[in-house]
Amino acid sequence: MKLIVGLGNPGKKYANTRHNVGFRVIAELHSRFGSPRPSTKFESELVQVAHQGQKVLLQSPLTFMNLSGKSVRGVTDFYKIPAAEILVICDDFNLDLGRLRFRPGGSAGGQNGLKDIIQRLGTQDFARLRVGVGKPPAGWDVSNYVLGKFQTEDGPQVEQAVKRAADGAEEWLKNGTQEAMNRYNADPNKPKTPKKRGAGGEASGGEKPVNKS
Repeated sequence: MKLIVGLGNPGKKYANTRHNVGFRVIAELHSRFGSPRPSTKFESELVQVAHQGQKVLLQSPLTFMNLSGKSVRGVTDFYKIPAAEILVICDDFNLDLGRLRFRPGGSAGGQNGLKDIIQRLGTQDFARLRVGVGKPPAGWDVSNYVLGKFQTEDGPQVEQAVKRAADGAEEWLKNGTQEAMNRYNADPNKPKTPKKRGAGGEASGGEKPVNKS
C-alpha cells in the first residue's frame, strides 16, 4: 500500500490559496481514480483507491499545515506504511509558478508541513513533490503570500500545474521517484533545443560540406 498526502489548510477561508495546492492535487487524483466519498479519519480526509492493481491511500490532513505530521503519523502507524511508500505534495514559494520538483528525501526547506511530518515520522526518507507557487513580491510577508489566493490571471497556469502534478504522482506510483524526477522536474516552459545530427547530416546546424574532388 502507498500513501499520497496533499498538504493544505481546512476550511473555505483557505480554499484556492497558494498553501492549499497540495489539496488540489489530491482532489484531481481522486477524480481520476474514481472512488467513494472520502471519510474523516486520523484528523484528515482519507480515501482508499485502486490504481493499476495496487492499493493507494489519498490523504488531506485537517490539522492545519503546521501540524500535518500528526495525521500522517496516525495513518502510517495504522496501515503499517513505510516511509519509502509515501509521497507528500506541497507548495513551494521558492519555485516559479507551475514548476514541479520531485525529491526522494531531504530537509523541509522551510515548508512547515514537511517539517512537522519529518519530526513526527522520525525520518526524512520519504518522497515529496513541491509545486511552485511563485516567489513573493519584494516587501511581502511570506506567510501572507502563501495564505493568499492566486491571481485571477494565474488560473490557467495553476490548473495546468495541478494536472501535471497529478500526472507526476501517477508516474511515481508506477515507476518510482527517480523516473518521476527525470520526467517532471524540467521547466515545462523552457523551449527544447533541437538535437544536432552528426557530421554530414543535413540538420548539423552549419553549412553543408563542400565536395572537393
